[in-house]
Amino acid sequence: MTTPTLQTTTAQATPPGVAPFLGDRWLDLTDPDVYRAGVPHGTFDRLRREDPVSWWEEREGSGFWSITRYRDLVDLNRDFKAFTSSKGIRLEEMDEEELEARKTMMELDPPEHTRLRRLVQGGFTRRMVASYEGAIRALATELLDEVLPRRHFDFTVDVARQLPLRMLGRLLGAPEEDYDWLVAHGDAMIGNTDPEFTAHVVDQTDTEAFRLMPFRSPSGVELFEYAQRLADARRAAPEDDVVSQMLAPTMDGEPLTDLEFNNFFTLMVAAGNDTTRYSMAAGLLALLDHPDQLQLLQERPELMPTAVEEMLRWSSVTMHFRRTATRDVEIHGRTIKAGDKVVLWWISGDFDEAQFPDPYRFDVTRDPNEHLAFGRGGPHRCIGEWLARLEIRVTMEELLPRLASARVAGPIERLRSNFISGIKHLPLEVTLR
Repeated sequence: MTTPTLQTTTAQATPPGVAPFLGDRWLDLTDPDVYRAGVPHGTFDRLRREDPVSWWEEREGSGFWSITRYRDLVDLNRDFKAFTSSKGIRLEEMDEEELEARKTMMELDPPEHTRLRRLVQGGFTRRMVASYEGAIRALATELLDEVLPRRHFDFTVDVARQLPLRMLGRLLGAPEEDYDWLVAHGDAMIGNTDPEFTAHVVDQTDTEAFRLMPFRSPSGVELFEYAQRLADARRAAPEDDVVSQMLAPTMDGEPLTDLEFNNFFTLMVAAGNDTTRYSMAAGLLALLDHPDQLQLLQERPELMPTAVEEMLRWSSVTMHFRRTATRDVEIHGRTIKAGDKVVLWWISGDFDEAQFPDPYRFDVTRDPNEHLAFGRGGPHRCIGEWLARLEIRVTMEELLPRLASARVAGPIERLRSNFISGIKHLPLEVTLR
């Protein structure tokens, strides 16, 4: 029996098989406003072809090298001795006091990184995450039962934000009434350049008072206080949750300091929702923009795992991570000096035609698909990758069969950020089967 085809329209649909318009080839990659119109693929495409190790000046900062080809990104990410994370992972430059105060496992290289990672990795292995599927499916079903009958809703806010939020809260062991508060504070940190999410926009207001807080955000102060209250409760009565794992002694027998725990907790809150949320939104929009692929996925639901990988490649939500050179390195005739900032543009590597044939075609059958959405080749591969995959897959499996039609019903709004690529508002109008 053939599955009925879901009728879809969007405001800017891309005809099947036609690559999207790449746009301006000379945009400023450092400008957060550039990304409100979408990823500057035209600029990345030019850099991969003409200048794969390019130097960029900054209005505030020492400048940096942009690495844009897939193979170079994997190789440099693997070489943590020559390209360290210990000086920061974003464009922002921090002094030693700031680095020490804001350090998470993301700003550590092995073996220190490995020490912290081991504290929580047991809860995020592929096998352990598979055991969460029933709970995630129940959450998705409950959520869609609430949202879909409205017919008009914001998919990012009402669905893509909510499911990871609820699962993250459960994993952390936080009370359900705190979930929205936690994620709102995570948004204020990750979205620290977007005035919708914070009144302390880092490139528009004075954030010096918060320079020792994660992302220079006042939300870090409140999250630190919350983390300590939760830690006190778990020390008194440990439970089967990630916070209790974080408070357990490390392999060397030493527990995390309060500062290490606070930073670790805020990292989980900030990173544990945004990547999955924005990947879901970008993935659904890609399906609406490519109705041939949506029809194929409906007719062959067994393709959902490869479709999820393509959604992750297509969205590449964390667009870059920065490293700092510890010694002089020559790449493609350019000499990166010790102390130089080096930015690994995952979003560029995921559209490198040398790695992905016809990279600007959204293809739910793409296999192999060794994308960079979770990092690749180094110690900092995303610890939550299997959870993100499962949440996206289950949401799409529960959503698509319910829809008779769907269309974008208003302006699509994107995050103002040169770090995170996110569709923060995706208004839809749907009819149900």
